[in-house]
Amino acid sequence: MHRSTGAFKLLVTIIVPLALAACAGAPHVKPGDADSASLSFTPVEVQQSEVANVDLTVRPTTDLWQRLRNGFAMPNLTNPAALEKTSWYAARPDYMSRSFERARPFLFAIVEEIERRGMPTELALLPLVESAYNPQAVSPAQAAGMWQFIPATGKRYNLKQDWWRDERRDVLASTNAALDYLQTLYAQFGDWQLALAAYNWGEGAVARAIDKARAKGEPTDYASLSAKMPAETAGYVPKLQAIKNIVMNPAQYAVTLPDVSNQAYLATVTLPPGAKNRDIDVSVAAQLAEMPVEEFVTLNAAHNRPVIPGANNPVIVLPANKVETFNQNLEARSKPLSTWQAYLVKAGEKLEQIASKFGIDLAALRGANGIGPRQRVVGGHTLLVPKGSAAADTELPALISQPAFENETRVVRSTYVARKGDSLALIANRHKVTLANLMSWNPSLGGSVSPGQKVFLETVVQDRGPVASAAPGGKYVKAKVAARHVKRAPVRVARR
Repeated sequence: MHRSTGAFKLLVTIIVPLALAACAGAPHVKPGDADSASLSFTPVEVQQSEVANVDLTVRPTTDLWQRLRNGFAMPNLTNPAALEKTSWYAARPDYMSRSFERARPFLFAIVEEIERRGMPTELALLPLVESAYNPQAVSPAQAAGMWQFIPATGKRYNLKQDWWRDERRDVLASTNAALDYLQTLYAQFGDWQLALAAYNWGEGAVARAIDKARAKGEPTDYASLSAKMPAETAGYVPKLQAIKNIVMNPAQYAVTLPDVSNQAYLATVTLPPGAKNRDIDVSVAAQLAEMPVEEFVTLNAAHNRPVIPGANNPVIVLPANKVETFNQNLEARSKPLSTWQAYLVKAGEKLEQIASKFGIDLAALRGANGIGPRQRVVGGHTLLVPKGSAAADTELPALISQPAFENETRVVRSTYVARKGDSLALIANRHKVTLANLMSWNPSLGGSVSPGQKVFLETVVQDRGPVASAAPGGKYVKAKVAARHVKRAPVRVARR
């Protein structure tokens, strides 16, 4: 990567049309390549016939919606579930319009990459099913981002998750990962509808359903298997079909699609390392681009903190027409770009004392560092604090040494013994998990449960590392979801 010799000359990448390439049956992002994957999409050198027969004939159009329609290639579902879901969405035109308006900045980049891989463009509509195109969506199971990756699957597909950032919320990186995952599923099942069912239910669950049907001499196609899937998964592909129906003929359903130009909307600005004062506050970056902070955060939702550390060689996503404005304002700025610095907590020092020392409200200090109201920080760990005049040139490290509460995820497995009157749906609701997940963890139950049977449960737990201190009474407090610099509305969606 080229590095600037100036304090802050920028590398700018416009997300432009890429040469159409065929898609692969396995992820093309290799371990260690996650950084590059988050900046732009990379070619896939595999024959198109290995994945799908998608007509990629160039059809000039200025309307992205028509381009999307031209690439529809999945067989249509006309079963009662698809008709019911179509009626459900059609009865909510305001919701559909808001969701598609939210998709406007991202849709071109998603369609572009889907076409480049030779995949059906219906997949560009899948984020509406998953998150209503909300990059900041978080489910109760801690699935995050537009494509709703749980932590483990995100790591499997090279989406970095650390104290500074969570690439599950990076639109470009997560789109790349989601399409990698879908390609892998298509290569496994040879059918896009089964691949989508596996995206929701899990590839293991779909594979077991196929094996059971094959053992009984029954058909293994999607239409035959869908009747045996959990209700949530059985409705998943019909939801996508319903959205496809509406996009094909929005006037019939009284839905207004926003005008989306068939050209790049987004650009990436690379801030090269080695420049003095290269850390940049989220609010300052938005100010330099002359755009609302809320809009900037939506485009850059991967950042967990109110400051973006330059040591991470950060990439900022902007509307393409804001890049020149950002560049000019950056060159003209004489004030520091960041108001934050790293501070090492002393032994016995309390958060209240640190807040007072640096002139920051205690709640703001906790929020910037993801510290809950009942948590305390012990000496030897690092906090983000406002810069003072004596530390105006302090640069943030790429990885803070022993950050206050770093996100660590693990799966806790437990066993529940079914009681009289229990059903799998009741057990799932009681333990706040989806029925699809519960069934995938218990394939031997066959969709029902009797008193005395063991039901296996899995819970994704987010720990804030070994630095959480004992709360009053000597008990350690497990941290809840960290507060961030922007409030993220929870979205209840199905997870893998």
